[in-house]
Amino acid sequence: MRSALDVAREAGADDVPIGAVVFDPAGIELARAANRREADGDPTAHAEILALRAAAARFGDGWRLPGCTLVVTVEPCTMCAGAITLSRVGTLIFGAWEPKTGAVGSLWDVVRDPRLTHRPEVRGGILEPDCKALMLAFFEPRR
Repeated sequence: MRSALDVAREAGADDVPIGAVVFDPAGIELARAANRREADGDPTAHAEILALRAAAARFGDGWRLPGCTLVVTVEPCTMCAGAITLSRVGTLIFGAWEPKTGAVGSLWDVVRDPRLTHRPEVRGGILEPDCKALMLAFFEPRR
């Protein structure tokens, strides 16, 4: 999680500071990314999506990430939860819960839906105070 926090701090001034890191089954880092939605003008440029894309380019058959772990500072949204499931990530670890848009237990639980063919192991709330503090520091001056 500390690696994901480090990369989250690299997000541009206008992008929500969320960081994601993908590790292979041996624990070797494959990819890392921070949100770039504002910087790229791309609604899909969430940290998770960017990290999954980069990891998939380096690992496996080009899109599947079996046995890999995705670590992200904030509970993924619906789009990212769908991508996590479709990429076949083995484990998802996240920091802060996101009650407004979270799709891994807060608002929805996309990744554990029993109707899906793949469901990663999930651990949430890891280093939550640190992850939450980063989000609060970003949003407080904007509200």
